[in-house]
Amino acid sequence: MDLSGILKPGAVKVIASASSKKRLLHDLGDLAHGAYGLPADAVVEALQERESLGPTGVGHGVALPHARLDQLDSVAGAFILLEKPVDFDAVDRQPVDLVFALFAPLDAGVTHLKALALVSRTLRDANLRKKLRANPDAATLYAILTTDQGVQAA
Repeated sequence: MDLSGILKPGAVKVIASASSKKRLLHDLGDLAHGAYGLPADAVVEALQERESLGPTGVGHGVALPHARLDQLDSVAGAFILLEKPVDFDAVDRQPVDLVFALFAPLDAGVTHLKALALVSRTLRDANLRKKLRANPDAATLYAILTTDQGVQAA
């Protein structure tokens, strides 16, 4: 499993700012709708439901919101770079500017966990985070996420 199998180029976006965590989740819903045809409302509701269990801000400006949806056959991802970070109730209390959302089928089981672990490992790399923040262009961000990841796995 690699990020190019989870993330479509059309599921990567740069947003100047989000006024709140809730607004950011709506942006993710819109992005998932545009890239994968998922119903935006269902995506937002599932993400909010997951966030109510505990925030998915993992630290270092990174959030990994995720949800299971019955409209999917395989794991799919969406990435947003925020030019202005937003409070996401992260574990380190730092605002978030790198957001990688994962959407999985209801019955994904271990596949969902493997995808989450892959994204987490990838975004744990300080150099990769620095590259992402320095390149506010969706196509470049996609290339960084899908090519650098393979190097890290080696």
